[in-house]
Amino acid sequence: MTLRSLRLLVLAALLPLPAIAQPAPTVIIIARHAEKGTTPANDPPLTEAGVLRAKALAAALAGAKVQAVITTQLARTRETGRPTAEAAGLTMETVAAGSATEVHAKAVADAARKHVGKTVLVVGHSNTVMRIVEALGGPKLPDLCDSQYSGLFTVILDGASTRFVSSTFGAPSPEQPTGCPNTMQ
Repeated sequence: MTLRSLRLLVLAALLPLPAIAQPAPTVIIIARHAEKGTTPANDPPLTEAGVLRAKALAAALAGAKVQAVITTQLARTRETGRPTAEAAGLTMETVAAGSATEVHAKAVADAARKHVGKTVLVVGHSNTVMRIVEALGGPKLPDLCDSQYSGLFTVILDGASTRFVSSTFGAPSPEQPTGCPNTMQ
């Protein structure tokens, strides 16, 4: 080995190795639609409190750099996701509700997973939010009660790792009785 080769080898050993690019985690934030009216029964819009909660959701996620918003075709989910989508300049994606809950949850999870390395807001219903969390690899949790609107559930997909964070936003939901009935979505 020549002196020049030895110097090059020593110099190469002292240089930092190039960083191996790690893909960014996929962050999926799941919320139930905001407070809804009672008419029309099959597709009511948000109430005044619901409109305020939808705005609170957008404010809570302002720094999250949401890059996709997924809702169902129903007014209450679309109206809940709209302020966040508009703030980010996004067109909302729709995964139609109407199929069996587990089938719908899987379809939503599949749609969210397509946004690799991005932050996604999913707006669901009381009987789908926790099923979506589970379909993404999060824990199995009971469905939300009728008056629970403040929950914010985040599933972080990072390679082979899945993390789950539960938090709240907006006005607090009232205390729920144990085993509360869940008759509305």
